[in-house]
Amino acid sequence: MLLDSSVMNVSISNIVADLGTTVAGIQLAITLYTLVMAALMLTGGKLGDIWGRRKTFKYGLVIYGIGSLITAFSLNLPMLLVGWSIIEGLGAVLVIPAIAALIAANYKGKDRAVVYGILGAVSGAAVALGPLIGGAVTTYASWRYVFAAETVAVLAIFFFFANKITDIVTAKNTKLDMPSVGLSALGLFLVVLAILQSKVWGWVKPMSAPEINGQAITPFGFSIVPFMIALGVLVLWYFIGRQQKLKSVHKDPLLDPDSLKIPHMQSGLSNITIQYLLTAGLFFVLPIYLQMVLGLDALQTGLKILPLSLALVLFSIVGSRMVSRFPPKKIIVWGKFLIAAGMFIILIAIDPQLSNFMFIIGMLTVGAGVGLMASQIGNVILSSVDDTRSSEAGGLQGTFQNLGMSVGTALIGSVLIASLTTSFVNAASGPSSTLPASVQSYITDNSQAGIAVVTNKQVYDYSISKGLTASESSSISDYYLDAQMSSLKTSMLALTFLALLGLMFSKQLPNELIKN
Repeated sequence: MLLDSSVMNVSISNIVADLGTTVAGIQLAITLYTLVMAALMLTGGKLGDIWGRRKTFKYGLVIYGIGSLITAFSLNLPMLLVGWSIIEGLGAVLVIPAIAALIAANYKGKDRAVVYGILGAVSGAAVALGPLIGGAVTTYASWRYVFAAETVAVLAIFFFFANKITDIVTAKNTKLDMPSVGLSALGLFLVVLAILQSKVWGWVKPMSAPEINGQAITPFGFSIVPFMIALGVLVLWYFIGRQQKLKSVHKDPLLDPDSLKIPHMQSGLSNITIQYLLTAGLFFVLPIYLQMVLGLDALQTGLKILPLSLALVLFSIVGSRMVSRFPPKKIIVWGKFLIAAGMFIILIAIDPQLSNFMFIIGMLTVGAGVGLMASQIGNVILSSVDDTRSSEAGGLQGTFQNLGMSVGTALIGSVLIASLTTSFVNAASGPSSTLPASVQSYITDNSQAGIAVVTNKQVYDYSISKGLTASESSSISDYYLDAQMSSLKTSMLALTFLALLGLMFSKQLPNELIKN
């Protein structure tokens, strides 16, 4: 489930060609997949309490497998949206909380910490190996084989492994409060959609604003993003109020509001948000650097990312074994320091001529840090409640994981675009520019909504197509390359700063192994 998101990202151009659609169409599919998971993860956790975790896990597998099969045989964009974005997304919201709850039911103490470490290693490896697997399969065969293989994997799990999992008995009278489902889904949908689209619509100043009947939606002259986030927060506030009311009259809330008051739960959710924010931001920056600047293809990009994957897997397992000697708090804090150090090393390595040694060291260091964090956070979250509430905790974990990924992509995307635009305009239109005044004015006037991320060759070819001389086109291309380097370094510096800022969320982490 984590693998195919990264596969979809590296295979965009091939999918566009196969389905006769546009890059914007595939980006819509990716956005919708994230929205379905973010909006309904809490509901998926609650259904695990109603149906039983193992049964919910199996239902989710079937739904996800059907979605993967439809995706593999997609003939057009609508079919892809139904198969991947909606059906696979619905399968995921059943499976992911159930996995967390079933681990909590089957393991205790140190063993549980070890298993969550292994799960963290597998999850992280899936995200990191996605570009490599997707690049290789897409380059030498077709992206469709990845989703067909997922269907086979689902069938194998369903028939050979699912029935071997032990489940705990759930309350038979648990009910699903539909108004709560609607409120949570709407609130999370609004917040996550606004964050995801912020790099397109703008955070405050409107950029490419959404339109209705040709009329741009710009409330009071501002971007719609902060208004959507505010409305989403208001809906979620009302949702929490309803949960408190349901609990006070002894009815079943979708989410026990007291869960969010548990210190270990708070620290676990904040730290998993930080972990996925940092990794999503890094995986936004790296492909731009490796493909747009260095000109690597999807497979070569995956190979460059491989050291991070290997370190992540190794240190997730090492971290899960360290709990007998060190408290979770110390291991997670070490992980944050390593991530910050690794990102700073990558920042130094970013150059038009890649320094392989420094880049590999940086990737290994980041991977080690993410591995240490991943080995502990799942156990911190799930062990903060008793086993009867593990589905709910799993739903919260999945929700905040998606929130972190959305914020990381949008935030670092905004930093990169803003820095790229400012640097390029300043260089091309500044006092030292050698370009004609008319060209400088054209660049300034057409950069208000942000500069697109493209290759230097595309910049050169575009300049030639506009009637500029070879010399002028080369100058513009050089200015753009310098701006790319500056924006990439700024983005990596922002990620380094955020990793260090994440240390502030370490206070409530447990100083000893939780043994629920």
